[in-house]
Amino acid sequence: MSINQLIVRNLKKNIKNYYLYVFALVFSIALYFAFVTLQYDPEMDPATGSLRGEAAVRAASVLLIAIVTIFLLYANQLFMKRRSKEFGLFQLIGMTKGRIFRIVSIENFLLYTCSLAVGIFIGFAVSKLITMTLFRITGVESVAELNFSLQAFWQTLLVFAVIYGVISLINYFYLRKQSILSLFQVQTKTEDKVKKVSWFEIGYGILGIVLISAGYYVSGRMFSGDFASINGLFGTMLFILASVILGTYLFYKGSVRWAGHLLRKKKQGYLNVNEVLSLSSVLFRMKSNAFLLTVITTVSALAIGLLSLSYISYYSAEKSAERGVAADFAFTDEETATSFQENLDERQIGYETNQVDVLIFDVNVSNLITNDFEALTFDPTQMTMPVVSAKDTGAVDVAENEVVFTETNDIIKKLTGMKDSGEVVLEGENFNLPLEMTSMSDLSVINSAFSFGLPTAIVSEKTFSQISDGSDPSLQRPYDQHIGVEITDANQIEEANTIFKSLENDQYPQMSKLADERAQKQNMGLAMFIVGFLGLAFLVTSGCVLYFKQMDEGEDEKPSYEILRKLGFTKGDLLRGIQGKQAFNFGIPLLVGLLHSYFVVQSGWFLFGTELWTPMLIVMVIYTLLYSLFGILSFFYYRKLIHRAL
Repeated sequence: MSINQLIVRNLKKNIKNYYLYVFALVFSIALYFAFVTLQYDPEMDPATGSLRGEAAVRAASVLLIAIVTIFLLYANQLFMKRRSKEFGLFQLIGMTKGRIFRIVSIENFLLYTCSLAVGIFIGFAVSKLITMTLFRITGVESVAELNFSLQAFWQTLLVFAVIYGVISLINYFYLRKQSILSLFQVQTKTEDKVKKVSWFEIGYGILGIVLISAGYYVSGRMFSGDFASINGLFGTMLFILASVILGTYLFYKGSVRWAGHLLRKKKQGYLNVNEVLSLSSVLFRMKSNAFLLTVITTVSALAIGLLSLSYISYYSAEKSAERGVAADFAFTDEETATSFQENLDERQIGYETNQVDVLIFDVNVSNLITNDFEALTFDPTQMTMPVVSAKDTGAVDVAENEVVFTETNDIIKKLTGMKDSGEVVLEGENFNLPLEMTSMSDLSVINSAFSFGLPTAIVSEKTFSQISDGSDPSLQRPYDQHIGVEITDANQIEEANTIFKSLENDQYPQMSKLADERAQKQNMGLAMFIVGFLGLAFLVTSGCVLYFKQMDEGEDEKPSYEILRKLGFTKGDLLRGIQGKQAFNFGIPLLVGLLHSYFVVQSGWFLFGTELWTPMLIVMVIYTLLYSLFGILSFFYYRKLIHRAL
């Protein structure tokens, strides 16, 4: 038999093991080629919007390479282990290690070449769909075209040629250091099957739970004012990251084994076949699987957390725009506002106008501040904020000695711990006026050109008249009024926005709620798209890694299934145990990752938007459904093993 015939027979023989590997390889190549095509697509300029956007796409492509490379190296290691006995037989019949390496390299070359061809074709075919998706998310009004990028083609070939070279080098050193005897013993090496859990394992299992709990607790207190400086925040973040990752590893290595040992002890060692196939199998391999499960759990948590935060920003864009712009269109210059209204009249677009006079005062809010956060670039107890009359707002009733604050920026409110009521002091040029702040209103009364994220103080008409002559001239803006234009027919806002964009006034700030919302969606849509791309790549690769690991364990346990079938246990008996095993191997990393990501998002979601639960739950549900597919595939693989057991 020639080497070429041997290679063909080997590929046919191992195709049952390679099919998901080939799928993941083709998927990775298609994903990378499509992503790099975006990088070189001239139509992407409106979507990326800036040099920062282009840099983000390039950085994401590098991370994508890292994810794919780690996955391929791990999968190759598992397949080399499964074929070790085959390599030993080749040496027994007189084949040199160099020839064996040549056979493996040619097989991998054929596999990679076919996968590259199919992957690049699929990537090219879906590149237009991906571009359209990005345009849709970012709100870019452009037509996506199907273009084949030679730059992306050559870059994809180069990247995967390097990966192939690295894998070939690893295979060469693996075959070189293995003796014939060690090749036959690779698959017969057992896990560390310790019947009794030591006190040392119990100790670091408890320590793992303590570390995870400490990380969760500190993450919840990170912006409470306990860690006031930039260095304190940085150190806190490092502590959370280290404690959660180390705690997760110790949790898998000690806590899970301890819990299983207690369950076995409770049953006095009498386990039914379902518990033997699920509980015992998992516990016996937990020490060797702890690191892999820790990595998958940690990266899953990061992927879910980052995607949730970016989606929170995207999801909150409309509400953020409403908070920043008090009307559909806001002006600070009467001449520009008049010109805009004349254009609206010409187009027969109905509108309502509201004008609010604005004064700027220093306000002492020391009685409202509960945190001393040093990282703020201003004194939180002394805020320079706009003051308006309740009469102009038309929606708030304020007594003469009272003041109502509008909602402040969520970041400032969280960092300063601002209370909803208390005494404040309005500091004028020649007076200090104490007022009782009674509540915070979610009403938006002026645009952010006056407030810059700080609250707006609403006082009574009489109080506003008293203080109008006592404001410090050095604090006032070049403009002193907010002119809001509200379009009565929502269907005409788009046309009005076109008119607004045609106005030219660089001297005075003017804002459009629709334009502001689109700008926020474009910025955060790009971030969400990139994170989603990387999250999808990791989801597929990590799911495949767990699947390959289960495939490896299933082949090792196949003799046990044969014995159990001969003893009279049915397929259903064995499959119920396998269900428990897969629920643990895929479910526990997912559940722990979801829990980690929840605390990550919970600790700082207010930095990204105004909505938490809806976007976070959407991301978690989608990730869970996609991740569960690999657990189902793994179960079907075990079902085939059990079917062939007799």
